[in-house]
Amino acid sequence: MESIITGRITGLEMLEIGPCKDSYEMGFLIGQRFSRQINSRLAKDLILRNQLLPFAHSPHSHSLLKSLSENNMRRYPNYWDELQGTAQGSGVPFLEIMLLNFRKEILPFIPKAEESSSIDTNDDCSDILVVSDSMAVAAHNEDANIALVGHTYLIKGNLPNGSSFTAYTYAGELPSCAFGFNSHGLIPAGVHAESVPPSKHEIDAGAIGRNFICRDLLEAQSIDDALTENDENSLSRQKRAVVLPKASRKDLLLLLGDRNDSKYPIYMGGPLLYTLCTVVVNLDEKTLSIIEGDPKETQPSLSSPCPDLVCMMELERLHSYHDY
Repeated sequence: MESIITGRITGLEMLEIGPCKDSYEMGFLIGQRFSRQINSRLAKDLILRNQLLPFAHSPHSHSLLKSLSENNMRRYPNYWDELQGTAQGSGVPFLEIMLLNFRKEILPFIPKAEESSSIDTNDDCSDILVVSDSMAVAAHNEDANIALVGHTYLIKGNLPNGSSFTAYTYAGELPSCAFGFNSHGLIPAGVHAESVPPSKHEIDAGAIGRNFICRDLLEAQSIDDALTENDENSLSRQKRAVVLPKASRKDLLLLLGDRNDSKYPIYMGGPLLYTLCTVVVNLDEKTLSIIEGDPKETQPSLSSPCPDLVCMMELERLHSYHDY
C-alpha cells in the first residue's frame, strides 16, 4: 500500500510517496498533488507556448517526436509510464508534459522561422565543493528559466526495491534534472551534471533525453564519471570565485550570492535566468539546507538532517571551487 506524506516549508511544498504498485501510480499521485503548480507552469511557460507547441503541431516535428518517444519509451518504460501518470493526475495533455521533458532535445531542431522572442537559455548552475580541516561542504545555485519561479517542489520517492531518492523537481518534469540525492549515498545528476548541455555537433535527433538520464542517475548505486563544461559563462564565474574567500559556510553563501559580474553573475536575478534556490549539503553533519532567495541575506526555507547523505565522490581530492 503506497504512503503519501505532504508538507509545506515557506512556500516550498514537498511530497513523500511510495512504494507504489507501479510507475504510473507514482506519476499520477505526483501529478494529482501538484496539479496547481503544473497547470500554472504550462500556462505561463513562453518557451512551451510560443515555440514547442507550435512546432509540435507542424509537419516538421513528426519524425523527431516519433523517434524521441519510441527511443525513450523503449529505454526507460517505467519513466515513460510515470510521465503518463503525471499528465493524467494533473489533468493536462500528455503532449505538453512530453514537450517539457524533451525541451532540450527539441529546441535545436525548431526551424529558425518558427523561433519567437521567447529565447531558451542554458541552465548555468554554480557548484562549490570544499574539503578542508574545518568543513566538507557541497553548495549549489539552482538556476533556470524565470518561468520556473514558483513552479518547483520536493519529491521523496520510496521505490519498491527499498531504495529512495529526494529530488528538487520542476513542475511537470521527472524528478529530477535539478538537484537530489538517494539512499545509496549518492549526490548524482542535479548538483553536478544537470547543466552540462551538449555542444551543437553532439546533438542527435531522437536520442535519449536529459531528463530520463538524470532520473536514471538519481536511482544509481555508483557514479564513475565526472563531466566538465568550459563555456564562457562557466569560466567567467569560476574566475570570479577564485578570488573570493571559501574558508567558512558564510563565505560560500557570499560566493553563491555574488553579482559582481553584470553579464555572468554567480547569483542570477533575471530577466531570463533566475536562481531558484541555493542548496547547501554539509557532509560532516549530514544535513541539507535549501535557501529560496539571495543566500547572503535569506534564512533556509528547509533545513533537515539527512542520515542517508554520504558523498561517494572522492571529495578528499577536491580542494577548490568547481563550476559546471
